[in-house]
Amino acid sequence: MNPRDQADHDGLNLNTPHDDEAEDLVIGAVMHSKQAYTDASSLITRDDIYQPSRRLIWDTVAGLIASGTAEPHPVLIRAEIEKQGRLREVDNGNLIIKLGTDYLNPALLPEFTERIYESARQRRYDAHSNDLKQAVRNGAAGDELDALVQAFHQGEQLRENTGRGPAHLVAALLDWNSFFATDFGAIQLLPGKLMGPGQQITLVGDGKAGKSLFCQEWMWRMATGQSFLDDTPQDPVRILYLDAENGQEQVQERFLSFGAGPRHMGHLRYASFPPVRPLDTAGGGADLIALVNATGAELVVIDTVSRFISGPENDADTWLSLYRHTLLPLKRDRISSVRLDHFGKDKDRGGRGSSAKTQDVDHVWELSAQGGGTLSLKRTHTRTGIGPDEFSIVRQARRDGDNWAHGGTRHIVMTYEADSGMAAVPGTVEHIVAALDRAGVPNDAGNRQVRQKLADLQISARNEKIADAVKYRKTRTEKPDFDVSPEAFPDPLPQTFPGTRSRNTPGTDKTPGQTFPGTPGETPGTPPVPHVPPSERGNGEGTAGTGESTKPLCTICDTPLNPDWATRGYDTHLGCDPTTGSHPAA
Repeated sequence: MNPRDQADHDGLNLNTPHDDEAEDLVIGAVMHSKQAYTDASSLITRDDIYQPSRRLIWDTVAGLIASGTAEPHPVLIRAEIEKQGRLREVDNGNLIIKLGTDYLNPALLPEFTERIYESARQRRYDAHSNDLKQAVRNGAAGDELDALVQAFHQGEQLRENTGRGPAHLVAALLDWNSFFATDFGAIQLLPGKLMGPGQQITLVGDGKAGKSLFCQEWMWRMATGQSFLDDTPQDPVRILYLDAENGQEQVQERFLSFGAGPRHMGHLRYASFPPVRPLDTAGGGADLIALVNATGAELVVIDTVSRFISGPENDADTWLSLYRHTLLPLKRDRISSVRLDHFGKDKDRGGRGSSAKTQDVDHVWELSAQGGGTLSLKRTHTRTGIGPDEFSIVRQARRDGDNWAHGGTRHIVMTYEADSGMAAVPGTVEHIVAALDRAGVPNDAGNRQVRQKLADLQISARNEKIADAVKYRKTRTEKPDFDVSPEAFPDPLPQTFPGTRSRNTPGTDKTPGQTFPGTPGETPGTPPVPHVPPSERGNGEGTAGTGESTKPLCTICDTPLNPDWATRGYDTHLGCDPTTGSHPAA
């Protein structure tokens, strides 16, 4: 009689949990594929396999791969087991033939491997339960039972966090000589100056800000060795981008608008809606690490993080599990990560969900739309304090017929054609004045008219700042030779976002279909598209100019410059690029 079939007369559980079906399918898969073995072994070990015959096949596959065999095969496995004189343990080879003919779709391998992992975990808990029962029967004291429970949970925690045993813990001890020989102060920030190598950051923003668009351009330029946000170009970085937000047609449109192409993607690897398990589980962490190993990634992007978790966002345990299973292994291996997140209902409190989600990151950046085509990027939390804390950014884009112009979309650090550097700081009087000037608002416009125009431009400002700006602009109304027309202050961004109209041109009743490449229009108040495009030297209504201008002309677009701008030695507009020759009117 099989001992496992005996009645449980002593109160101990003798029915050991196991999953024969999952073991057969996974073993059949690893006999044919080195990659299948690598993926499965990232989650389970030989000890997780319950059936001894299947464990023997697993060990044989592992030995073949370790010896340099390109790919395992049932014939090779049978030969190896026969050499060991253990063929009878696999039914004289018949089991190898049977399992080798069962096909498992590679996409299902993680699911059945997870089943083996869970069965093995149940067996460990079952054995632990039996140990406790036996200890109680033997008269163990409470302290002894506590020690048994504590030792068991420590072992489970170690298995989940590393899976590599005490040797891994010893390897984590610092070597003081190499540690103090490392000049951490000399480490260069990654392009854009938003993070350093090996750091983890969160980029938070609302749906109108275009977090994905910003991050996609940032990653593409970093992966191709280009500069970003006026930073110095560096060597290309190997990047893995996980995207569960944007459709592939949107992704293609955006990368083309950046200037990318099939032969110009550098070291960027892009996973569109990847079938990874939730990253707040052990299986999900194993999936991501397998992708990182396959791509050699130095930086991982998770867009958007809420799409890659299974637990409630408001539960701190969800984010602690995400860190334990996914982010901790990345940080341990000095692999950087960027995770995108949405604002909560209360924007002032940052990202939605539990506050635990930001406790493990090195920096938290908040991206928000300021109106008029400008963005504010502020660092609200930091562990190091290294690098800038705030950026004022302009999103540029150009149309080419019905499509976005190739290479016409980019994010740049904002500067204004104004006397004061405060014009770049949203909410200041200088910023309001510069925005009104660029929009062609008359100098004698009153508070009500200015307030309405700022609302149209989606620019927030306090009433006292608006009053100061109106007063300042009225004091210069009578000054001669100061032209604030759209011709004298050409809009450096003819499209405030890709897909919206210039702020200097009249509108129609139609609402634009897109706010930026690949994204449907979201904001009902977006300025309408002009029915007739303005001419290069006309009056902004689509009519021809009445005569030649006597003002200095931009050397790129051949339109008048702001006289104050020209007298300071500048010969191009902000939106005109001397390097590529591109300009807003192109």
